[in-house]
Amino acid sequence: MPIDHVGYEVSDYERAKTAYAKVLAPLGYTLIIEVDAERNPSGAPAAGFGVDGKPDFWIGGGGRLGKPLHVALVAKDRPAVDAFYKAALAAGFKDNGGPGLRPNYHPNYYAAFVFDFDGHNIEAVCHRTA
Repeated sequence: MPIDHVGYEVSDYERAKTAYAKVLAPLGYTLIIEVDAERNPSGAPAAGFGVDGKPDFWIGGGGRLGKPLHVALVAKDRPAVDAFYKAALAAGFKDNGGPGLRPNYHPNYYAAFVFDFDGHNIEAVCHRTA
């Protein structure tokens, strides 16, 4: 069964929301919905990013998680992986492995990895041939 959405907390909500809008744009993601703290049961604001009106990637302003996590997002092609990586570095995220093939996973696994401001490992991956 597919995953409907994923979300996690960040330590600086506004900074992360602005950066993620730029970082996710090459993957076709936009900010679809924002829930203010008063309407959110957690008591913190949340931003839902997605494609075609469906928010499936969420960040919340509840504060830093105890440990960073890893999220891999599908890129439609290899240039989108490259653009994701470039946008992430420009937004202030840190390199965790530039765009390239990762044949240890499979021959067409093309990905780039970055750390966000809280140390979360965010990946863009394309499984298609060049």
